[in-house]
Amino acid sequence: MRIAVTGSSGLIGSALVRSLRGDGHEVVRFVRGAPAGADEARWDPAGGYVDAGALAGCGAVVHLAGAGVGDHRWTAAYKKEIRDSRVLGTAAMARALAALEQPPQVFVVGSAVGYYGDAGDRALDEDSPAGDGFLAEVCVEWEAAAEPARAAGIRTAFARTGLVVARDGGAWGRMFPLFRAGLGGRLGNGRQYWPYISLRDEIAALRHIIDTPSVSGPVNLTGPEPLTNRQITAAMARVLHRPAVLPVPAAALRIVLGEFASDVLGSQRARPTRLLESGFVFQDPGVEQAIRASLRTG
Repeated sequence: MRIAVTGSSGLIGSALVRSLRGDGHEVVRFVRGAPAGADEARWDPAGGYVDAGALAGCGAVVHLAGAGVGDHRWTAAYKKEIRDSRVLGTAAMARALAALEQPPQVFVVGSAVGYYGDAGDRALDEDSPAGDGFLAEVCVEWEAAAEPARAAGIRTAFARTGLVVARDGGAWGRMFPLFRAGLGGRLGNGRQYWPYISLRDEIAALRHIIDTPSVSGPVNLTGPEPLTNRQITAAMARVLHRPAVLPVPAAALRIVLGEFASDVLGSQRARPTRLLESGFVFQDPGVEQAIRASLRTG
């Protein structure tokens, strides 16, 4: 199958491209700069430009592009970049797909469990309402921006991803050095739920969405059973054989992270109901399995 991918240089996108190519799929990587090879095509999410010719013949489009939410302190300018990189890019790609004479069968749009806001210990599935806060608002707009594709009859799915367990990237990648140095510990009171998923399950779930015609709409990409930050901290300590006795007070997080601290301390007890109902089988259902898998594969 010919598959287009945006955000292909990121943690999830690069792993997805490797997986797809390893199985013989033709992958077109959409990039914002000048294409460096025949496997790349240009787009300008802010300007609304998409090389529609490169989408011709694609059976699937996986849209993962977006500015990192934890890469910078949240100034007003960076919050605008977080929003625009997701909403404008999704809208541009959705319009381009809707205008194709032969559109793809499926459009998979990256999203996040941040959609649910800080929900405490309330159990969440894909039918749960949107929460409050900046990231929840961004997720709502992000998903709504895909409407032109859905209205054109393209099966559209929103991959609401949790924390991806990976050694060398993302939020989890930042935790490994701290724990190895014996500096890991719970964040705040540690009672907030952190929905996690191993990188290889994340990639397998995205491919499952592509290959399963019955899956559309929001899909939680999280492990089967969400755990609290305190439980995850203990698991990291066990796997890495290091103490985890230095809690990070909520007040300190707010000083260092600013507004983003509210999301670090927020809680989403999200379960992957639609994945499980559609027959997806996790390779790393437990957090220790996910951590060990990341240590083996990076």
